[in-house]
Amino acid sequence: MTELLYMDNSYLKEFTAKIVSVSDDGVVLDKTAFYPVGGGLPSDTGYIIAGDEKIRVKHVFKKGGEVYHVIEGTVSEGIEVKGVIDWDRRYRIMRLHTAAHLLSGLLYSKLKVLITGNAIREDRAHIDFSLEKTDRELFQQVINEANDLIKQGRPVKIYYMEREKVLQTPGLIKLAGKLPPNVPVLRIVEIEGIDIQPDGGVHVADIREIGEIKMLKIQNKGKNRKRLHYTVEP
Repeated sequence: MTELLYMDNSYLKEFTAKIVSVSDDGVVLDKTAFYPVGGGLPSDTGYIIAGDEKIRVKHVFKKGGEVYHVIEGTVSEGIEVKGVIDWDRRYRIMRLHTAAHLLSGLLYSKLKVLITGNAIREDRAHIDFSLEKTDRELFQQVINEANDLIKQGRPVKIYYMEREKVLQTPGLIKLAGKLPPNVPVLRIVEIEGIDIQPDGGVHVADIREIGEIKMLKIQNKGKNRKRLHYTVEP
């Protein structure tokens, strides 16, 4: 299985690894800091540097415990390469993702609403909530509260917890109708005093780094799917 370096360090911009296999699916490394598409987040992009050759990584996905890097070029098995993340793109995704946890944590604490869908892109994101009605005033109130907290700052902690303990702890599962992966130990992301939930994605280390959350629009996507579109500035 590919060692997932981003799980313990979202700020790792470069790394060295060995090419384990090359196939039509892509290049598998023994370890990677590239985040594979999933969990509502896009994959990282960047480069693999093999000797003097700089090869574009245009997409990354996970299959069967291995991470496949789809590249624009060719490489050979067994060689050591350097991986380089498109950092500005990654960092913005980190900010948008941590903002999603902050907003969902605040809404859960107020109304016990759950997340019924989400998608984060390079420049914006949306979250669907299990609200009965579309409430612009509520969403703006939560965003204002989130921005006040961002100015104060709170650490974002990463640690691990046994799956059974996660399932037995009230408030940790915030995804409606979906249990966390069936693995013995889960990665936990905690915004101190605000939100805690199982999550495998990339995050900033303090909510100060999010910047300012701006509401773009809200939509009624059906029963229990009230969608908030937002971005972060600058």
